[in-house]
Amino acid sequence: MKFTEEHEWLRSEDDVVVIGITEHATTQLGDLVFVELPEVGTTVTKDDEIVVIESVKAASDILAPIDGEIVEVNEALTDNPAMVNEDPLGDGWFVKIAPSDPTQIEGYMTEAAYQAFIA
Repeated sequence: MKFTEEHEWLRSEDDVVVIGITEHATTQLGDLVFVELPEVGTTVTKDDEIVVIESVKAASDILAPIDGEIVEVNEALTDNPAMVNEDPLGDGWFVKIAPSDPTQIEGYMTEAAYQAFIA
């Protein structure tokens, strides 16, 4: 797994990259009450808004950490946004992106570096 300064995580699985937010982010946001997911097939560029989330505290945009095509979205979050709070690094993922440049993920923090970043 890799981590961004915006508290997103990226995990390579075969030829796609799964994207979600960290436990630290969910703690800061509070309970999620709404998730708006993008359309499958959308082509994204790094830093494009891909997901909108609303919590009891704030609304936030999740930005694409890499370039590519959205090949799957976690539809379960539409009915149960709290899954992100319950299992942010597992079942609470947002999207899967087929990267146009798989090496982009290498520029992000390791888990140890991320833990130091949030400390």
